[in-house]
Amino acid sequence: MKRALALEPRHKPLAPARKFRSRLLRFSLLAVSVIGVSLLIGVAGYHWLAHFSWLDALVNASMILGGMGPVDPVHTTGGKWFASIYALYSGVTLLTSVGLLFAPIVHRFLHRFHLEDRAGGNE
Repeated sequence: MKRALALEPRHKPLAPARKFRSRLLRFSLLAVSVIGVSLLIGVAGYHWLAHFSWLDALVNASMILGGMGPVDPVHTTGGKWFASIYALYSGVTLLTSVGLLFAPIVHRFLHRFHLEDRAGGNE
């Protein structure tokens, strides 16, 4: 996993466009996987702990995970505990997913400027 997500260090040349596109795809798939697993956790928790129907559990988990907030009120004690923990978890998951999506782009941008600085003798 570590090697699959590795980015070239600053002393290496900029990755070719094909490798960059492959990297974007890998990071995007990882972000989608993190969101998918988190959504499954949310749906299961809302269904079994808050006693929501599968569809209502999906809607609530999706809205929480997307940062919008809950749709239906939770009436069970276990459901309230779950909803509270899931909301905190979802905030971190959302930020992590956005970070994964933007990491290769920001890295390439910064790497390109570093190479330009080296070429110009401003190291």
